[in-house]
Amino acid sequence: MKIDPAPLHALLLAGGHSRRMGKDKSALLYQGQTQLARTIVLLQELGIPSHLSLRAGQPLPPEARAAETKSIHDRDQFTNVGPLGGILSAFASHPGHAFLILACDLPFLDVKTLGHLIQNRKPEKLATSFRSHHDGLPEPLCAIWEPHGEKFLQQKLDKDMRCPRKILIQSEIHLLDLPNKEALDNINTPEDYMDAVARMQN
Repeated sequence: MKIDPAPLHALLLAGGHSRRMGKDKSALLYQGQTQLARTIVLLQELGIPSHLSLRAGQPLPPEARAAETKSIHDRDQFTNVGPLGGILSAFASHPGHAFLILACDLPFLDVKTLGHLIQNRKPEKLATSFRSHHDGLPEPLCAIWEPHGEKFLQQKLDKDMRCPRKILIQSEIHLLDLPNKEALDNINTPEDYMDAVARMQN
């Protein structure tokens, strides 16, 4: 059954500790610009109201302040549960809104990829997601999550299921092939970062 699409906002997940990288991944520089600033520019090009997902007490970075990007801090009941806590905090802060969820470690993400996701959104599904070109599984952190799934996500969390990918695997979602296969290559370690910088120079 088709339903009217809920208003779409974007949520950039920047509340992680980046333990494998050893520093804030959103602050890594690519071609003279931080990853956070690069992603904010992408979302501005798309004209989507954007929010930064942060840990409780985490300050708003200067790039977000300069772009007037508002923050959504993890609510008390959703602390220390990873990206799922950020998603549920966003739904709680903006009832009835869908969220384009984005990780903070996707330096090859482009407007064409995000536009393809938005244009092919299926609001009747729990989420619209890309299929990983590495393993064929859903990519949860470049996906549109619909508000009617909030209760379902809470039920999964209550059962101690915290992995957004596992939730998508078990759910009715709309899967898309990536128009640009490297768009969702994520950066987790210093070695990944050095490789990404080298790829951008080629």
